[in-house]
Amino acid sequence: MSILPDELWRRILELGIRSRCFTYKDLCCISISCRRLRRISDEDWLWSRLLFFDFPSDHRDPPSSSFPSFSLNRSKSLYRSRYERDRERKFAAHKRAVLRKESQIAEHSRKLRGLETRLVEETDNMRATISELSNLRKVREASVALKVWQPEVIRGRQKQIVEQCVVPVESRIHALEMELKLCKQQILGFEKALKDEKQRLNIAKEELLAVKYHPLRDYTSLSAGDHESNKKKKKQRTEKITLGS
Repeated sequence: MSILPDELWRRILELGIRSRCFTYKDLCCISISCRRLRRISDEDWLWSRLLFFDFPSDHRDPPSSSFPSFSLNRSKSLYRSRYERDRERKFAAHKRAVLRKESQIAEHSRKLRGLETRLVEETDNMRATISELSNLRKVREASVALKVWQPEVIRGRQKQIVEQCVVPVESRIHALEMELKLCKQQILGFEKALKDEKQRLNIAKEELLAVKYHPLRDYTSLSAGDHESNKKKKKQRTEKITLGS
């Protein structure tokens, strides 16, 4: 390594940056390998090129291809500020994505509770309809008995129901049968909607987990009890120190 001249090392680093094979992490790692490469990797023109390729929106024209013989840290400091700003932007975008997914999960949960409530109400309505239909069928049987047999055969509650019945029994039974069919259709619809909403809720939860475990998780501040997050934080601090040096 000591045989290669500085110009050749500069050319190697330039080609690595131009071909996007070198990132700021690689350049920082190279800078801690030895004093000579630290001096070369700290040259302003090199960070200026890295700044141009990593943040092209901030620069219209590429930097000059000449190799200055002096070192400056203006481009390196500018790269660090751009990097921090871009990191904060990505962190904010990641946080918004997480909040959107959590909002979707809350909305799906609210819809699920509403569907479950309506399903319970419709089930109770169906049970009441079945009970009333059963009583009316008994009334119809009692009416037939009144016409065929002697009135004294019918006793108790059934005779009282028959005498107090104003609406024709057959019409009421037909209406209740139609209402019972409608209740069953409503229950089937609610059960299908409930199943679909649960599926959407599970999908939203899986998407939330995927967003939380996205590579952008490096930009989040997680709990101190998470060993993996602590390792990532230490790695970030090391990169900051290397960039600032």
